[in-house]
Amino acid sequence: MTAPTPPHFTTFDGHRRIASGPLPDNALALRRALDNGAAGPVLVFDDSTGRSIDLDTSGTVDELLERSTVRAAQLAGEGGKGGAGPQAAEPRGRGRPKLGVVSREVTLLPRHWEWLAEQPGGASVALRKLVEQARRDHAGKDRSRAASERAYHFMVAIAGDLAGFEEASRALFANDLAGFARHIADWPADVREHALRLADSNG
Repeated sequence: MTAPTPPHFTTFDGHRRIASGPLPDNALALRRALDNGAAGPVLVFDDSTGRSIDLDTSGTVDELLERSTVRAAQLAGEGGKGGAGPQAAEPRGRGRPKLGVVSREVTLLPRHWEWLAEQPGGASVALRKLVEQARRDHAGKDRSRAASERAYHFMVAIAGDLAGFEEASRALFANDLAGFARHIADWPADVREHALRLADSNG
């Protein structure tokens, strides 16, 4: 079983990358930049989405590190849900263990329910098989779309006023990575390299 990829973040002071790695490292870099009168804006990006995030840099260094560790866990979906969601399910009674199964409402037409009812194992088993097959069939397209979206979010936040932005955006969503690289070739090196990394669906 493959270990999950650790959350990764990147901090920019204007168009210059000043930190990359775990969120606590980026939080420290953010605080140092602000304390030193950074030209800015200083932005911390969640590399899994390309979106900038807000961090509270007040208090002691230990407090900052603790808050950023908690925030990283929240962003990774490991915490910060306030007791809502699947982890807050009602106590389990007798019967088979749920094995991580989450119950939610599905709305289908009568003919869909009729077809599902005829499948071996019933509707739930059939739906799970259909979803898993769709995930396998569209995995490549899903990765490509996610990469384009995270690169675009990053670009909007930091490069919206740079020459070639519109052309680069069109190439990005057309999955024309060669054209994308060409349109951002003259961008500041750190911005260009990070945008290319986020746009790589195999990264």
